[in-house]
This record gives sequence, structure tokens and C-alpha cells, in this order.
Amino acid sequence: MLLRKLESIATLSDEERDAILSLPVRVRTLGAGQDIVRDGDKPSQCCLVVEGWASRYKLLDEGRRQILSFHVPGDTPDLQSLHLHTMDHSLGTMTQATLAFLPHNSVRDLTLRFPHLAELLWRDTLIDAAIFREWMSGMGRKSAYGRIGHLFCEMYIKLEAVGLASDHRYALPLTQGQLADALGLTNVHVNRVLQEMRGKGLITLQASTLVIHDWEELRRSSEFDPSYLHLKKQAVG
Repeated sequence: MLLRKLESIATLSDEERDAILSLPVRVRTLGAGQDIVRDGDKPSQCCLVVEGWASRYKLLDEGRRQILSFHVPGDTPDLQSLHLHTMDHSLGTMTQATLAFLPHNSVRDLTLRFPHLAELLWRDTLIDAAIFREWMSGMGRKSAYGRIGHLFCEMYIKLEAVGLASDHRYALPLTQGQLADALGLTNVHVNRVLQEMRGKGLITLQASTLVIHDWEELRRSSEFDPSYLHLKKQAVG
């Protein structure tokens, strides 16, 4: 999955592919709702999502939670721990997830031996920052409809890039409460927007599968432009 992710943003040589495949990994499967690494931890390894969904989040007063980002197979959401030694947020599973843990020392050695891979990992963190900027813009200025539509489009493009979505259909194993925690909305507001989208014939969301029936309209109405994802081959939906 790491190969798929990196090859969605750049071209790798055979030697670079072999080096990635030879990284020592420890694979674990965690159930939904489990912490992978917590705020304040000092991890010695990075986590690659192989299967399932994860999220970054912060816990606030009275148990309130702000989800900062969603992560799908191919993502390494705590890559910054290579250089920022204390976690300033938590990372947890949204679904049952298979995770590959990569020792920091091995990743550092990889980047020293292959400067191009170091550049790609740095680029991946910069794309992460671009996604944060899009989320911040949406939270600050977009309507609830725009935020939800933009997220649906973003996750489709991300999943399509690693071969996990096609024909405007993908697995979306998120509850309305989790969408609310990510987008600064109430559960009731999320429900109203989903009903509106269904009523307009834009989507169906059933059995944790999202089908986008009118991609162009959803993309237009949520002001979604995938250029901030910086994919090697820009998907058009």
C-alpha cells in the first residue's frame, strides 16, 4: 500500500521499490475505536495503514473530540514522528484495521540511502498540510452541505488513487457522529444534509457504501478541486 501511495504522486525506480519492500515491518490488526498512538507519546515507529480506516484526533474538555483527518490504506499518518518526537495529537482506528509498523531507524536509513524517497516522504507530509488547509477553509467558510460534499469527493479521489474506489462508489464506514466530529457539525445537521443530498439524487449511502450519482454536481456545489492532493495523474472523477 505504501508503494501504491507513493506511486500515486511520483514514479519510483525498481531499486526504490525493492528498498521499500525490504523494510522490516511488524503487522498488527486492531479493532475499531482503539488508539494506535496517544497524545504525549514518544513513538519509535511509524504506522502504515494497510487495511481499514484511521483518524487523527484531539480530545477536548468533557470528552469532546475533534477529528483532524481521516486516513485510508497507503497513508502513514504519524510520519511526522520521525522528527517531532512527542505526539501532539492521538491516532486511532475508525474501523478494524491492519497496520504495519515501520521502525524509525529503518525509515531514516532508507531516506539516507535513497534521497528521492526522502523527497517523496517529505512531499507526502506537505500534501498532508495542503489537506489541512482545505479542511480549515471549509470549517471556516463553507456551509455544512459544502463541507460534507467536499469530504465525500476528497475521500473518493484518495481511495481511487490507491485502487480502492471506482465508478464513483467506495466503502465509507463512518457514522454520522464521526462526520460531525470531523466537520464541526451536530449529528442532526449531518443527517439533514445527507437527506438533502439523497433528495436531490446526488448520493446514496447504504450499508457503509457511498455511491455518488452526480459527480459533477457534487463537485461543483461543494467547490471541490482535487489539485491540492497533488496526484501524479489528476483524477477527473
